[in-house]
Amino acid sequence: MAGFGAKAREFLGWYTPEDYDPEFFIDEYEADLVDFPTPEESVEPLAPVQHEAAPARRADLSRIVTVHPTSYNDALSIGEAFRDGLPVIVNLSDMPEDEARRIIDFIAGLTFALHGFAERVTNRVFLLSPQSIEVTNDAVNLRRSRSFDQD
Repeated sequence: MAGFGAKAREFLGWYTPEDYDPEFFIDEYEADLVDFPTPEESVEPLAPVQHEAAPARRADLSRIVTVHPTSYNDALSIGEAFRDGLPVIVNLSDMPEDEARRIIDFIAGLTFALHGFAERVTNRVFLLSPQSIEVTNDAVNLRRSRSFDQD
């Protein structure tokens, strides 16, 4: 059996210190070595790689997705719509309490990962809005900020 182990180690390239022959490795792999230019040789500098952020998707404000999940398996439809940049209204009134909590955890992770916002509309209804959409919850302050005074 010792012969089999030695053959297996040789096949896999595993060598014990006794088996190691530096001349074998130098001779066999010397052809694979690449000659890198020295600093004195004229080498054209490489331009730094510019990583640009992905352009933010503009949401189609003519469409809002409403989801009435009945189990946690319906979380996929929530995530796909939100990932596509659409506002999503999630109504959890038809779900058991324990699965509704799982959906809420999913919503929290989804909005965090995609830089969106989740807002509770009622006790079991949530509005998920992408980063590109501003949601205001106070119409009076909204009217004040758009001052129509012509003083």
